[in-house]
Amino acid sequence: MAIAWVFPGQGSQKVGMVDPLLTIPGAAERFATASELVGRDLLAICRGESGGGTGPDELNDTRNTQLALFLVESLLVDELLKQGREAAVVAGHSLGELVALYAAGVFELETGLSLMKTRSELMAAAGGGAMTAVIGFDRTQLNDLVDATAGVSIANDNSEAQVVISGTPQAVEQVSGALKCKRAIPLAVSGAFHSPFMADAANQFAECLDGVLFKDARVPVLSNSQPSASSDAGELKTRLKQQMTTGVRWRETMATMTAAGIDTLVEIGPGNVLSGLAKRSMTGVTTAQIAGSGDLGQ
Repeated sequence: MAIAWVFPGQGSQKVGMVDPLLTIPGAAERFATASELVGRDLLAICRGESGGGTGPDELNDTRNTQLALFLVESLLVDELLKQGREAAVVAGHSLGELVALYAAGVFELETGLSLMKTRSELMAAAGGGAMTAVIGFDRTQLNDLVDATAGVSIANDNSEAQVVISGTPQAVEQVSGALKCKRAIPLAVSGAFHSPFMADAANQFAECLDGVLFKDARVPVLSNSQPSASSDAGELKTRLKQQMTTGVRWRETMATMTAAGIDTLVEIGPGNVLSGLAKRSMTGVTTAQIAGSGDLGQ
């Protein structure tokens, strides 16, 4: 059996997602550490109990979302490793790539929390853009429209039937309006994530990464910007620097896993979006989800 661990990104969060984890030793303490780092009660925000606003709205603030998902997913990773479980390869969607790097031993927990805080704040500050998911489309037409329209790019290439485009509101609306597709769904985001419009944020994040020690990965990592397996610390850091502007090449990530003989994909974190994509794209793959302490015995 060849197992891949995959980690979902923004959009998979939900109020209450932390509740199935609170029986894990050290879970509350980890949330307390991160809350002190950012000056907000992340555990209360995850449970919809912060009192600073409506729960879902606070959790959906990218500054909270990214850290909350990293906390949830890293707790599950640590428990799996304690059980002696390991993957043949790891990959993460968007912010999930940082969890994948953590799972592969590239950096320690404190580094991951610090990087996620910086990343989320930079992305939250880079506002003014729009993103739309398009489902059931002709890829040639999509590529032609994107190539012919200034200010728009493919941000998340999730599968043959699902992509997310990103850019200026006008350009995104122009492409999604002209594209023949089953559905076009505007996303509730504050910026044109995973596009060239994130260049300033990406440059600042790259400067931050320059001061961080990366170790060679214990297991190969498939990166968003280059979905080929690598364990080299320098290469993985370079790829992460590119991620904000080059997008998420998840369709190719799944193809790489298939070619490598991955037959079991375990989604670690809330939801089952990545499992659903795998079922529709990876022939013969078995999927499983680990979202809480009750799933750790599977």
